[in-house]
Amino acid sequence: MPSITVRQLYQDNQAKLQMNWTAGTAGSDNRITVEVDKHALALVGHLNFIHHNQIQVLGVAEVEYLQKLEQPENSSNLDELFNFPMALVIVANDLPVPNTLRDYCHTHNTPLLTSKLESPYLMDVLRIYLQRMLAVSTIKHGVFLDVFEIGVLLMGASGLGKSELALELISRGHSLVADDAVELHRTAPEVLEGRCPPMLRDFLEVRGLGVLNIRHIFGETSIRPKKQLKLIINLVAANDDYMKQLDRLSIRTETESILNVKIRSVMLPVAAGRNLAVLVEAAVRNYILQLRGKDSTKEFLDRHQEVMKAESLNQEDTENESE
Repeated sequence: MPSITVRQLYQDNQAKLQMNWTAGTAGSDNRITVEVDKHALALVGHLNFIHHNQIQVLGVAEVEYLQKLEQPENSSNLDELFNFPMALVIVANDLPVPNTLRDYCHTHNTPLLTSKLESPYLMDVLRIYLQRMLAVSTIKHGVFLDVFEIGVLLMGASGLGKSELALELISRGHSLVADDAVELHRTAPEVLEGRCPPMLRDFLEVRGLGVLNIRHIFGETSIRPKKQLKLIINLVAANDDYMKQLDRLSIRTETESILNVKIRSVMLPVAAGRNLAVLVEAAVRNYILQLRGKDSTKEFLDRHQEVMKAESLNQEDTENESE
């Protein structure tokens, strides 16, 4: 299951959320986890004894409640709060930390952080952060590019020229996200975000040239840190017989499921004399048109059908006149 430590969350968000570590430092390695097929947004929320958030946030109302528990006339304590696994407690709004809460976090090795920011904003930032960090992920082998602001994954057997095609597309003004190993993270129910492993960032391997630093050769705009995957282009080796057997007017829409997200898929035959870069650009442009409700093949078939129908009517009129 995807997980991060409280220490990592604190280091990544300390400055942005103006946080300080108040108690429970022994629990810095507590892990925040999300189960497969469950959403990371449910991990953080206001103090709740029924829905047990892994990150419990205390705002004005919650701190007032705990302060009432500290009054002599109340015999209640925080045992109920710590009867379930909890990774982290955050006191927001620059509020004073109740002494009872501080003691419990210290004895139970539960990190206690404070923040000067208001609790709703703090939770929004943490939810977005956790959604990105704890997204279910997989790795696909191919080249991931930004073509006309569309995330395109080039896939196919080794030796078909994916890297050479990517290099030509980059030289035409498009951008590289990742080469060889593409990390795909499901950041929302129907969204896949592609990223590059840190080790491979900026690099593209081209046979005969070796490993190229694309950022140094083509500049900053030739690299994208991440991109939503929208289109998969599968390169397949093709000979003359294969090309003759293709259905040139096929309007079947192919999709490929990755992490239960359906992605549009296009098959692109690789044969001598074909300008693959132009074909990839055309495939992306056609995909954009289809998103806008325009299907060129369907329009052609409809127009052809109308012409055939008109010719048939003209032929009937001619036969009737001759009679």
